[in-house]
Amino acid sequence: MAGAGALLASTPWLSAFAERNDTVGEKARIGIIGPGSRGRLLMDFLCKNKKAEIVAICDIYQPSIDEALKLVPKAKVYSDYRKLLEDKEVDAVFIATPLNLHYQMTMDAYDAGKHVYCEKSTGYSIEECLRMYDKHIESGLIFFGGQQRLFDPRYIKAMEMIHSGMFGDIEAIRTYWFRNGDWRREVSSPELERLINWRLYRESSKGLMTELACHQLQIGSWALRTLPEKVTGHGAITCWKDGRGVYDNINCIYVFENGVKMTFESVISNKMNGLEEQILGHLGTVTPEKGTFYWENVAPSPAFIQMINEIESNIFDSLPMAGTSWAPETGKEQKGEFILGKQPSGDGSDLIVNAFIESVITKKQPENIAEECYYASVLALWGDEALQKNEILTFPDKYKIDYLNHKRIVKEA
Repeated sequence: MAGAGALLASTPWLSAFAERNDTVGEKARIGIIGPGSRGRLLMDFLCKNKKAEIVAICDIYQPSIDEALKLVPKAKVYSDYRKLLEDKEVDAVFIATPLNLHYQMTMDAYDAGKHVYCEKSTGYSIEECLRMYDKHIESGLIFFGGQQRLFDPRYIKAMEMIHSGMFGDIEAIRTYWFRNGDWRREVSSPELERLINWRLYRESSKGLMTELACHQLQIGSWALRTLPEKVTGHGAITCWKDGRGVYDNINCIYVFENGVKMTFESVISNKMNGLEEQILGHLGTVTPEKGTFYWENVAPSPAFIQMINEIESNIFDSLPMAGTSWAPETGKEQKGEFILGKQPSGDGSDLIVNAFIESVITKKQPENIAEECYYASVLALWGDEALQKNEILTFPDKYKIDYLNHKRIVKEA
């Protein structure tokens, strides 16, 4: 990346971003636990990395194994992940399994001396996330969570701009992710329903919060460089009433100490608005998913439009109306300016995978990666708890960790 040196100060984990000359010729031997759709996407990136070699795969679903072997026909095949962890040829594992399996697989991987890349959310509960983080610190082994936006050039540059004060004080953050689909996958027989559609059931998933919100909530805490103090929200099943146990319509509000709010909204029965994070400063707005930013004070409209507006203003000013109800505060149509000169082709997934491989080879954990991934998962799970209880919750001190000293801020007695 151009200007990478300047970015390192504000984004210290970029030390793992660039390919190192001193590791040329070395390889990280990788085991894949869960080569399903997401697992195989990660495998695609690994297969393109000359410093990575996939030596083993593990799954209990044969079609996933068959598809994975098309990518790595020489890899060893396991049906029990614990057997894969016993394999001395495996240096590190990628865990891309249902959410409820992440914790035990990660803890077992650490006990086996393996470095871990675990898909988001990292744990099924906040307590699991904390134990996983503590184990990472105690073991000295590498840990990455699947928060690829941490390595997306659009987001990295956007955060540099925000932290420089370019957009003034951040007054609000709006995040949303809209889709139109039942989120269901076809199964060949009824007994496979909960294996294949695990995202739809609470025993294996927290739904939209852990699958989508964790990406966007991490953007909020990254931008503000602090954590929210309270959260509340509401969730419901309003469209896809098919026996699922997770919501298809949710809203959460996170409140920071200074009163700034961060919202997350997701509906999967209407896709008009798509997905985006809007980081609103009093001088401008950043929309990193689109790779654009906007100024509050834009160039005046053409003279003709100004004249029409003035005529309308004079006419309506003569009418007995309350306030300025004739001139609603509609959104401004702006094309915006690009954060980068050229939009990147990916979302950072390839870059975070490559950074993990460099970390495994060098045995050096990039600064703040584990902490950012921890908080992304915790904020999502905390929001889910608020949805379930339909209450205003306060962030518990015992789950706060210190970025700089890599330890808990408040420990349990």
